[in-house]
Amino acid sequence: MLPLAQVVPAALIELLRATPLSEGKVTFAWRTAVGPALERSTVARLEGRVLVVETTGPQWTKEIERSSDVILGRVRSLLGGSVVARLDVRTKK
Repeated sequence: MLPLAQVVPAALIELLRATPLSEGKVTFAWRTAVGPALERSTVARLEGRVLVVETTGPQWTKEIERSSDVILGRVRSLLGGSVVARLDVRTKK
């Protein structure tokens, strides 16, 4: 028998993957993947299969670029492996 702490996240991921792709779903996946501090400093949107992330400053751009493999893996696990091909990180001007 699996602990509830392992079952609930897996069930949430399956429910999320089953819902139609929308701006809200992408935003939720982004927030879940990066946490509240990074989410407040960014805006993420899906353009085709590219997740475009705009940051509020160069320090956040560097942080996302440094962690992009981990972040991309988390986003893919939430949205499905074929939904996002890569991240494109930009600093807002």
